[in-house]
Amino acid sequence: MIVFQNVRKCINNLEITFLKKSLKYYCLGVRHLSGDKSNEECYNLVVVGGGIVGMASARELKLRYPHLSIAVVEKESELAVHQSGHNSGVLHAGIYYKPGSLRAKLCVEGMKLAYDFCDTFRIPYKKVGKLIVATNHLEVNRLMDLYDRGIKNGVPDLKLIEGSEIKNYEPYCKGVKAIHSPHTGIVDWAEVTRFYGKDFTARGGKVHLNFKVTGFQTVAEGDGVEKDASSYPVRISSKNKSVRAGHVLTCGGLYSDILAEMSGADSEPRIVPFRGEYLLLNPAKQHMVKGNIYPVPDPRFPFLGVHFTPRMDGSIWLGPNAVLAFKREGYRWGDVDVKELMTSLKHKGLRRLAVKYLGYGSSEMIKSIFISLQARSLQKFIPEITAADIKRGPSGVRAQALGVDGSLIEDFVFDVRGRVLHCRNAPSPGATSSMAIAKMVADRLQDEFHLS
Repeated sequence: MIVFQNVRKCINNLEITFLKKSLKYYCLGVRHLSGDKSNEECYNLVVVGGGIVGMASARELKLRYPHLSIAVVEKESELAVHQSGHNSGVLHAGIYYKPGSLRAKLCVEGMKLAYDFCDTFRIPYKKVGKLIVATNHLEVNRLMDLYDRGIKNGVPDLKLIEGSEIKNYEPYCKGVKAIHSPHTGIVDWAEVTRFYGKDFTARGGKVHLNFKVTGFQTVAEGDGVEKDASSYPVRISSKNKSVRAGHVLTCGGLYSDILAEMSGADSEPRIVPFRGEYLLLNPAKQHMVKGNIYPVPDPRFPFLGVHFTPRMDGSIWLGPNAVLAFKREGYRWGDVDVKELMTSLKHKGLRRLAVKYLGYGSSEMIKSIFISLQARSLQKFIPEITAADIKRGPSGVRAQALGVDGSLIEDFVFDVRGRVLHCRNAPSPGATSSMAIAKMVADRLQDEFHLS
């Protein structure tokens, strides 16, 4: 009987211990799922967005302020998933932009910084050059205006060439006059972004992946807050996690307007997604393209038009076109988000843009469906390319900031809300200019928040 009682007592003790441990782990789980805030990681500065502008800015800030704790939060499982990893891969020289404009200055500066960075970190690139080709005499005056712009912008080693000289650079290309830019290159911008991230973390920065921001809140003492709310007053929340910051910079690309709205900013300028679809040239004819071949921009249309772009892997991309995406990250016609699409369609600016460019937009959509129709645009430059030589390729989505009047916003837009600075528009060429943009953003943060 005594033995039986001792055994029962041991069993009871084991049951109580097991229940206590189960309750402990259950409570810990509840605290995690309910977003317990008592052990939030705190940083002097948090950058929202792991694209090329966000990572370049985070790295620049860490270089300037090595003593500050800085983190990046990114909603995807890796860096450079969207615009930074879905682009033509061109390293631009700065020809197209209005002389004296910020875009022109940042592109010329950014090109040099990008080449220096690639050399330092041994990132492969190729200086394949670029030809901007006038295919008829009506385009020559616009070509001359472009050349004048490039010279005023300080683009190095620009050269005007006659039609007979084009074959010296592109043996299969035809035209009546062209601009040659020898320092235009190609590079994998996603790889560059990853190296920004590597250098940032090597210097003590931290990257939080799978962190989709759902809101910004100002915290106060108490309410489970263990760390000084006056030093880290901004809570950046995700679904099951949050971090705190002294100050915040957002570089949200396709969602930059949504992030701004989360902190109480106005919805304008609205981001409207435009998909650019590329075609691939038949490998048997890839030898016909040595470097970048670009058209002379037509001021009647909002986008540049089809061009030839060699890639680091040897393939040749043709395009892109420009069609409305039915989802902010909609890389195919079947990618649809009804809520995001309705947000775009309700915007007065998009409706006004559509009316203004109805013919152009309709043509782009038809060419998207029937890709053989794009062969005509390509044959203006290389007549030997036929519809049989092209097939569908990858796509990218441009975060186009639109004004309510239907204008394409081509300048940088910043918005400050409390301790949050939103970079709401970083216009093309954002990748080439990324390191120069980062310097400008860091200056703006210093002006707004007096970082030290």
